[in-house]
Amino acid sequence: MNNSIIIIFLSGLAGLAIGVIVMIVLSKAGLNKDQQKASLLLKETEAKADTIVKQAILDGRTQTHELKIAAEKEIKERKQEITDMENKLLRREDNLNFRDEALTTKENQIEAKNVQLSDKLTKLEQKEKELQAKIDVQVEELERVAKMTSNEAKQELFAITEERMAAETATYIKEREEEAKSIADEKARNIVALSIQRMSQDEAVERTVSVVSLPSEEMKGRIIGREGRNIKAIEQATGVDLIIDDTPETITVSCFDPIRREVARLALEHLIKDGRIQPGRIEEVVNKIRKEINANMLKVGEDTVFKLGLGKMDREIIKLIGRLKYRYSYGQNALQHCMEVANLTGMMAAELGLNQTLAKRAGLLHDIGKALDFEIEGSHIELGYKFCKKHGEKDVVLNAIQCHHGEVEPKYLISNLVIAADTLSAARPGARYEALQNYINRLENLEKITKSFHGVESSYAIQAGREVRVMVVPDQLDDVACHKLARDIRDKIEAELTYPGQIKVTVIRETRSSELAK
Repeated sequence: MNNSIIIIFLSGLAGLAIGVIVMIVLSKAGLNKDQQKASLLLKETEAKADTIVKQAILDGRTQTHELKIAAEKEIKERKQEITDMENKLLRREDNLNFRDEALTTKENQIEAKNVQLSDKLTKLEQKEKELQAKIDVQVEELERVAKMTSNEAKQELFAITEERMAAETATYIKEREEEAKSIADEKARNIVALSIQRMSQDEAVERTVSVVSLPSEEMKGRIIGREGRNIKAIEQATGVDLIIDDTPETITVSCFDPIRREVARLALEHLIKDGRIQPGRIEEVVNKIRKEINANMLKVGEDTVFKLGLGKMDREIIKLIGRLKYRYSYGQNALQHCMEVANLTGMMAAELGLNQTLAKRAGLLHDIGKALDFEIEGSHIELGYKFCKKHGEKDVVLNAIQCHHGEVEPKYLISNLVIAADTLSAARPGARYEALQNYINRLENLEKITKSFHGVESSYAIQAGREVRVMVVPDQLDDVACHKLARDIRDKIEAELTYPGQIKVTVIRETRSSELAK
């Protein structure tokens, strides 16, 4: 039993030893195989490295050769450029040498000429002195013979020449003016006649409505209200003054602002028609009327622009055009006047081949400042110019606004047309009215100006101040002087008088001879 155990134990040890030996043998065999693989990989790597190094060396030699060829080519080109530049510099040097020689030759010639000129100047000075001495002798002899000094003779000659030239100048001016007037008048008459023929306008003009009619005297008391509260409410809401006098069934509306005056008039008519007159109702009606008028002004402006075919226009300018409906000048409605001027200007521009739309635009906006002059301080020309310039109007329109009363010189032909159309619209019969006293004063000043000139015997203002006829003393003024007198009177009237339209100056020189047969 024990032997069996020992044998089994020994057998186990023997098997274990054999297994260990087998494992060691197998490990060595695998190690040798890996070493062989590593050796092969190392050899392949060395072979590839040698190939890469050889290829790199070959590529480097190739690139070196190419760079060498390129460098040699560039060096050759640079040498050629340097050679060309050297040749150019040599040619320039030759040219400069040639020019230098030419300049030297010219300088020598100029010096020689200067010497000759100096000699000639010296001789001329000597001759001038000799001539002056002879002239002085001759002058002394002439003064002795004429018994007059040279200054006195010069003054007399100047006086004779001046008198002769004055007559010739006046005659020439008269002839040229008559010729220009005959041509200009004919063309102007044709253009104006065509323009007026194509534009029809009623002569009856609207007047400022400042009186509201009442249905009865009892209504006047209701408008005044208890302790005057209604009339105070109306005046406070509208900004006007209501004048209630002894005139039966009428109330006068007084206000410098035409729009406030129109609001008050319409509000009173509405309240009278409605019958409910109290402070709360008054304020409600006034606000309603004011909104209606604002809307109506915008609509009137848009309709006006549309009728004239002016195209796009700034909205603020359109509002001002509508405000002109309530503005009057000498009884002439400002909007109607501006539309007349626009139509006349457009027609004359069409006859002259100018831009008709631009001419109408300038004519319509020439008095646009009158929609602001009762609110803002300043003349309507200045206000209209600033407003239109702010809203981007063209220079032609701005110049027409500035010059239509002669304060600025017109720079464009359309500006002259606006001036002519403005005069036509203002001066036509029935367009305007003025106070009787102002009219009388204007005629008196007109006659006073004409009588202030030398040689005027009498003068008469006729045709409502549109013409002045001047009678002169025939012994004191000749025909040429009469022509000059008419020009002087015209200039003085333009400088000292303010008048609508134009004034024609006619100077009359008349000589009568009479005998009595017995």
